[in-house]
Amino acid sequence: MNIQGKVAVITGGASGLGQATAEAIIAKGGKVMILDRDEKKGPEVAAELGENAAFVQTDVTDEASVQAAIDATKEKFGAIHVCVNCAGVGSAMKTVGRENKPHDLGVFNMVVQINLIGTFNVARLAAAVMAENEPGEDNERGLIVNTASVAAFDGQVGQVAYAATKGGVVGMTLPIARDLAPLGIRCNTIAPGIFNTPLMNAAPDKVKMPLIEMTQFPKRLGNPPEYAAMVCHMVENTFLNGETIRLDGGIRMQPR
Repeated sequence: MNIQGKVAVITGGASGLGQATAEAIIAKGGKVMILDRDEKKGPEVAAELGENAAFVQTDVTDEASVQAAIDATKEKFGAIHVCVNCAGVGSAMKTVGRENKPHDLGVFNMVVQINLIGTFNVARLAAAVMAENEPGEDNERGLIVNTASVAAFDGQVGQVAYAATKGGVVGMTLPIARDLAPLGIRCNTIAPGIFNTPLMNAAPDKVKMPLIEMTQFPKRLGNPPEYAAMVCHMVENTFLNGETIRLDGGIRMQPR
């Protein structure tokens, strides 16, 4: 799919990986609707990107909120060709912690709601609009790119909720691709390693340095434009479908 003139919805598009993806798609001549909870940063990012970008405040866990955002995108730009799900949260809590206290079920549920259910909620509603597109080369109508994590494969101590949701995102990649194949819609997942997002950038060196040490090469955090470049490749490479790609500098997470 040629990005020029195509429309992308990007959750979590007001910062980090999502913002970098929005910038990359705009640079290649695409159009972007930023879906994010941040009603301050979202409009600022959209304004910086220019007339081919817009923002709508969105709660990915809420069906009505996402449907309103999808409708706003179709009204503003006329179609949706690409959906990139970057919205997500982390957590740090053991299955059983100090003084034999069990993991807070409310926290686990919150992470599931945002990372897993929110991802599927946006993907399904965006795909329904993509299905209306006129087919392009190879009868393609659209692409969904979801974001997992290397924690899906080597989750660390205290990452049970996060790893479970990211594992779920990986697990639904192929079934979604199979479900949508008759409609000419692809689905891929990126599983990033440790990236230099605002959240990680704010972490102290004692947190960042061991993670960098686990990374094989290059010995650094990933840069958001590198994630964005992978998204763009997935858009442009039509034969890439039903796949999860680790983008991690060869990191294999240790238990701690």
